[in-house]
Amino acid sequence: MEQAAEPAQISRAKFWGLGLLSLILLVLAFPNFDLWFLAWIGLAPLLLALARQPKPLQAFLVGWFVGAIFFYATCYWLTYSMIHYGGLSAWVAYPLLFPGAAVLGLFPATFALLQRRLIRVLGPTSLFAAPFIWVTFEWLRLSITGQLWNAIGYSQAFHPGVIQPARWGGVYAVSFILVAINGVIAFALLKRTAKALILASAIIAGVALILVNMKFLVDFDEPHLGSDGSGTLVVALQPNVPMDFDKTDEQLAALLNFHINESEKALAPFVNSTKPRLVIWPESPMNFTYGSDPLLQERLARFTRDNHTSLLFNSQESSPQGGIYNSALLINEEGRLVAQYDKIRLMPFGEYVPLPGWLPGANRVSAIVGGFEAGSRYTLMIGSGARMGTFICIESAYPWVARNLSTSGAEVLVNISNDGYLGRTAVMRQHLANAIFRAAENGRPLLRVTNTGLTAKIDSRGRIEDITNGFQSDVRVWETHSVARPRTFYTKYGDVFIAFCGLMSAIVIALSFKGVSER
Repeated sequence: MEQAAEPAQISRAKFWGLGLLSLILLVLAFPNFDLWFLAWIGLAPLLLALARQPKPLQAFLVGWFVGAIFFYATCYWLTYSMIHYGGLSAWVAYPLLFPGAAVLGLFPATFALLQRRLIRVLGPTSLFAAPFIWVTFEWLRLSITGQLWNAIGYSQAFHPGVIQPARWGGVYAVSFILVAINGVIAFALLKRTAKALILASAIIAGVALILVNMKFLVDFDEPHLGSDGSGTLVVALQPNVPMDFDKTDEQLAALLNFHINESEKALAPFVNSTKPRLVIWPESPMNFTYGSDPLLQERLARFTRDNHTSLLFNSQESSPQGGIYNSALLINEEGRLVAQYDKIRLMPFGEYVPLPGWLPGANRVSAIVGGFEAGSRYTLMIGSGARMGTFICIESAYPWVARNLSTSGAEVLVNISNDGYLGRTAVMRQHLANAIFRAAENGRPLLRVTNTGLTAKIDSRGRIEDITNGFQSDVRVWETHSVARPRTFYTKYGDVFIAFCGLMSAIVIALSFKGVSER
């Protein structure tokens, strides 16, 4: 294989300047800046820098710099609970994020190293391989670290017209399109010829056409929801329970009364309705212990019977090993417990603390956020005319949780959540972005009910309806339909798209090493 001509080298200052520009553009593309359109050009400066860098180590380091600082800057909110509830000094809490960010930065660093080689060996056309390699490393990041937070595709969550490819390839498909456009732009800027400009324009126009066609396909695939009265009335309570309230018997009783009274007020206008009813309370620091609290069992049974409603709520339940599950329970209209889902993926600094016990303040953080055991079964909840797949808080960040619930028969997805321990930070919209993608990937409406916001109804296309404001009590009344919906390609086949991207990446990288050495 003949080696491609080398692009002209740039100075170190320009090289690192391009990397810094990519970092800034990508950070601004995510909440709370929400300049989502910058993700369509955010990687292009980094790709240009890689094309002009002859040294592998420099390429690796700039990729590491961009990746690590990106994760640090967009996930700074992880320090909130350590500082405000654990008593750690900010001078301790913020440095504690660096090791995790540095590990996550290794994935874009390795991407940068490989992409640089491809450009120098195969030429600028190898930029068309960038999306295959990038999304492969996003998948590897999730597989190895359990963390896919702020994958580049999530930047587009609040724009339904862009995210419909998720039905076929998950959030990775949207990441693929974004990186493809970035690669095309970098290619045109490197070549600077009329032919390259025409090719880049044609590809961009083709992507736009694909997105438009996908919207029509999704609209055609949606079931018709008639006005036959078959829907379920849903009362979603956002109680805004303070994270640091004193858990005295009096305060707990007052908060339980608040939950019940606000739910009954929302149900009152529908006293003569024949539609099935469902009340959803979010995950919160109330720390209900339904299984070991007979008085609570009787109170909730009376509430559901008197109001002819089912109740879905969060509770701490005992595990067979003597530990505690973070669970979602469903009580039917007769006051009986009919379903329990035990949270499978736990939240670091939320349900367990990945800090050594000797670290000052670690025990205090553990006391605030708790130490839970993980569940193992995906539970389909059937009640009030709805077939629900319920998952809890951070599980919205794991695509396979909602997918497994959808394949189990869920026609409506429910996410109960509590971000209160992370404050008024970007996590609120970043977390909502995850839930939006789970709805779009599986073609299922999703009811997101939170303690402090953002509570919202999300339709099967990923469109947000009736969202609440943060850190205030509120109630929403929705209607949802549990109808037979076709399974999306992603629900049926999962990460087939990622497998294809991984295969293509391996082939291209292998070709760059076949009989070719760098100069």
